Amino acid sequence: MSQSFPSPAPIPSRSPLWFRRLIGFTVILTLCLIMLGAYVRLTDAGLGCPDWPGCYGELFPTQAKEQIAQAVAEQGGEHGPVSMGKAWREMVHRYIAKILGLLIIAIAIVAWRERERLGQSPALPIWLVGVVILQGLFGMWTVTLLLKPAIVTGHLLGGLITFSLLLWLWLRQLPQPRYVDAEPVAALSGPALLGLVAAAVQIFLGGWTSTNYAALACTDLPTCQGAWWPEANFADAFHIFRELGKTGDGENLPMQALTAIHLMHRIGAVVVLGVVGWLGLRVMRTEGLQGLGAAILAVLAVQWALGLSNVYWSLPLPVAVAHNGGAALLLALLVVLNFRARRARLQI
Repeated sequence: MSQSFPSPAPIPSRSPLWFRRLIGFTVILTLCLIMLGAYVRLTDAGLGCPDWPGCYGELFPTQAKEQIAQAVAEQGGEHGPVSMGKAWREMVHRYIAKILGLLIIAIAIVAWRERERLGQSPALPIWLVGVVILQGLFGMWTVTLLLKPAIVTGHLLGGLITFSLLLWLWLRQLPQPRYVDAEPVAALSGPALLGLVAAAVQIFLGGWTSTNYAALACTDLPTCQGAWWPEANFADAFHIFRELGKTGDGENLPMQALTAIHLMHRIGAVVVLGVVGWLGLRVMRTEGLQGLGAAILAVLAVQWALGLSNVYWSLPLPVAVAHNGGAALLLALLVVLNFRARRARLQI
């Protein structure tokens, strides 16, 4: 029987330790920013500062306390889109995003200047700079276009793409394992890509559910509104270019559309359970990848538990934020699996 496991002598990395640590720190910071963005969205703080890039033209919310106080008075209290707390949450998110952008630019500069020493093309870090610039534009449009679902969802997906590309870049800097028999690992390339695509589609559906505030359209389990298939309006639900809470014709978005969004996210969860669950079991049976397979199955189980808890307990904030973080972690594990399978193919 063939075996596949890392050799005691992996292929050494040409990347200096400080550069690996810089990229690793940037990966962790991106994950934190994704979860902070979820917290900002779930606490309705996305318009805490209704201009961009500052807050009422100021660098800090405390410098705009008079304008914030006036906005609070006009909206009849702090339950509206503007308050000092919401302004700070939004601005802290922007501060960290700017730091992340500077770090990615620094990584790209190092990757370009040290490309011969690293033995790597600087194309990926340069692409990352482009993705970050696009993310900045999405961040601006999120505010200036008043939380349009397509823009907010695009901003969420952009953050996860940034996270995935940074993780891939970090994996490239590590010592690479040599496989005694690379074929079983390489054979996972197709299934790993299928699992990644399934998770990506479900993340889109989750983002669309969150940005349209459809998470509580169904508050019972396992049925929805007391039925296995309640009345749903898919045409308006997935009309991409429209205002928040409106149809493409400008009418109020009906409850049936929110129901359709929620139902698709539930169906996607079942599909991901089947596809990624099967993939995790197969990875666990591959010599040298048992730990990765177990991690995929564990995060998948936690994600399901968090999703069910969101419905059962009506979207508690800590659980909802953790559900966003869990999606990012599952995506990260699938990126690692795809990376390992791709590297194994190069050894055949």
